[in-house]
Amino acid sequence: MDRETFLTRKRYNRTSKFYDWMDRMISSDLRERILSQATGKVLEVGVGTGKNLEYYPLDCNIIGIDLSPGMLEKAKERAKLLSHPVTLLEMDAQNLDFQNDTFDTVVATCVFCSVPDPIRGLKEIKRVCRPQGKVILLEHVRSDNLVLGMIMDILDPLIVRMMGPHINRRTIENIDKAGLRIKSVEDQQLKILKLIIAEP
Repeated sequence: MDRETFLTRKRYNRTSKFYDWMDRMISSDLRERILSQATGKVLEVGVGTGKNLEYYPLDCNIIGIDLSPGMLEKAKERAKLLSHPVTLLEMDAQNLDFQNDTFDTVVATCVFCSVPDPIRGLKEIKRVCRPQGKVILLEHVRSDNLVLGMIMDILDPLIVRMMGPHINRRTIENIDKAGLRIKSVEDQQLKILKLIIAEP
């Protein structure tokens, strides 16, 4: 594990204590609408405290991974309340321990703001998703507004040290660089939060 990945893990272990408060920007209705699109064998990258788990269709076979043991402990408590089984594993999104073409659907919500090498992580998603599969990403990105974008750039180092996420990632560009085919982009809050549907 490189230094930046180690620091990210450490930050999210600390953040796990109050992460659910931070994660309120994603409404239950939005989670349900997004995750209802998942089918078959599902990988959730950056499962966090497990707030998405209850919204998946019951016939999905779900594996959730996270870099942070602190986050996973919270997710395991949530998983105990579900009527369907979920497998939760400690794993780095940059080095997925799965064979090629394993999953029908890969999901990440507000994850690639935190992965130290986001393009590497997105390439891993592409690798493990089946050729006819679907990639569902809900990500917050750097604003296209000139002033707001500059403010995000200035604040980013402080936010990273305090809480973990980068607030100025250009995730749409990173997805394209990783070789994923973007099918649709739907703006959510202030055009900073975006729902991206892609294919390997």
